[in-house]
Amino acid sequence: MSNIYDTANQVEREIRELAEFKALEAAYENVKADEKAYTLFKEFQTFQQGLQEKQMRGEEFSEEDAQKAQSIATEVQKEEVINELMQKEQAFSLIVNDLNRIIMTPIRDLYND
Repeated sequence: MSNIYDTANQVEREIRELAEFKALEAAYENVKADEKAYTLFKEFQTFQQGLQEKQMRGEEFSEEDAQKAQSIATEVQKEEVINELMQKEQAFSLIVNDLNRIIMTPIRDLYND
């Protein structure tokens, strides 16, 4: 029987070879090559992380948070390279979701008696 961690490491290596991952990687390189887009993308990531942390602490989003989110979203939408990155990330995310569904099947089966 194989070691589950060996299998997971093999999946990780195979993910890096997927066309969807390579497309995501190329799209991110395009963002990094555009200084304005890269700075905006990093600001967007940092802001999103901050909102997630607030949510995890059970804090409400302020009106200022909502306004800033709208402002950043508007700016992000203007950057074609960021939009392309987000499309590639969404396509890759479908694969991750499928893998998660497959991995979690034993637990779902366990509780579906």
